Amino acid sequence: MQVYLVGGAVRDQLLNLDVYDKDWVVVGSTPKEMLANGFTAVGNDFPVFLHPKTKQEHALARTERKTSAGYTGFECHFSVDVTLEEDLLRRDLTINALAQDNQGQIIDPYGGQSDLNDRILRHVSEAFTEDPLRVLRVARFAAKLKHLGFSIAPETLSLMKRISQSGELEHLTAERIWQEWYKSLSTQNPQEFLSVLQECGALQIVLPEISQLFGVPQPEQWHPEIDTGIHTLMVAKQAAQLSDSLPVRFASQVHDLGKGITPKEEWPSHKLHCHTGLKLIKDLCERVRVPNEFKDLALMVCEQHSNIHRAAELKPSTKLKVLNKFDVWRKPERLSDILLCCMADSRGRTGCEEIEYPQKQLFEQAYQAALSVNVQDIIANGFKGKDIRTEMDKRRIEAIAQA
Repeated sequence: MQVYLVGGAVRDQLLNLDVYDKDWVVVGSTPKEMLANGFTAVGNDFPVFLHPKTKQEHALARTERKTSAGYTGFECHFSVDVTLEEDLLRRDLTINALAQDNQGQIIDPYGGQSDLNDRILRHVSEAFTEDPLRVLRVARFAAKLKHLGFSIAPETLSLMKRISQSGELEHLTAERIWQEWYKSLSTQNPQEFLSVLQECGALQIVLPEISQLFGVPQPEQWHPEIDTGIHTLMVAKQAAQLSDSLPVRFASQVHDLGKGITPKEEWPSHKLHCHTGLKLIKDLCERVRVPNEFKDLALMVCEQHSNIHRAAELKPSTKLKVLNKFDVWRKPERLSDILLCCMADSRGRTGCEEIEYPQKQLFEQAYQAALSVNVQDIIANGFKGKDIRTEMDKRRIEAIAQA
């Protein structure tokens, strides 16, 4: 029995990136032997075991044969005679088809180290096209490694386009789509995930609400980049620079979905997009099974970002209505998240990447002023029942006006 460290752990180690998870391949063993050595079986489709001490995953070396549509349509073969090279051959990218033995020696049968040096994302074999999930995985790796200068090999991008046209992407489950999207949000360049999917034709299949933003014009006066899809990518990039919060990054990517369904005769104006986008966000989140924390923030940003952009023009009473809608009194962290999304939206325009965003300070001042109103003082003044809330709003509006 021989054990090798494989995949992302070897790749990231060679790139001097932090290694969080370690996966291992076991060559020359059987399920019976693994169990006898204290491993715990956890795999259903193929033999995967947890190490008795480290709890890290150890999979028996295996080969795969495509048997039906989708990313689950494979028949796995494992036995003591499956070699490490055969196991690595089924991997998606050459930089993921690397292994390391217990002496630290790198096993690289498919040129992964060369592609690491050249900063290339390249498929291992033509079997790449058999698994539609690999389109999303490559897009995620493009986002993860963009800051290091990685790009997708033209021949690999061609295979991704072929998969997108084959109908295979339609077999992806909501959970797998969200999993890859979610992981992309934690990268330094989450916009690259969307950009790659759009380039290979996959975005219109897995996230059509975002794809339909491309080619939709906006007023050049406010959006020199014009194209709403390009604007969305720029906003996504700005959000990643402003916040580590994944809900903030998600909300920034979907806040303009309403522009994608504006009738062409109204272009480049999108007066109702703050309202029409709400249903699109709800439908998208339900279909892809996005967590409520992400959905709720996205809905609030979609509905109110235009109001926040106009903070200097709003009446104190309108500012209070916006704050009440956010329920910042019980969830104060929401305000910061929403304002960062709006700041990303403002900066996600050509030539505006470093502009100031005074609206953020105006709303923070309004919130602090309203927060200074003490409900106990109102009660002490003799107000009761519903009158307490009415008086509270009145005093908060006055405090915001003074601020």
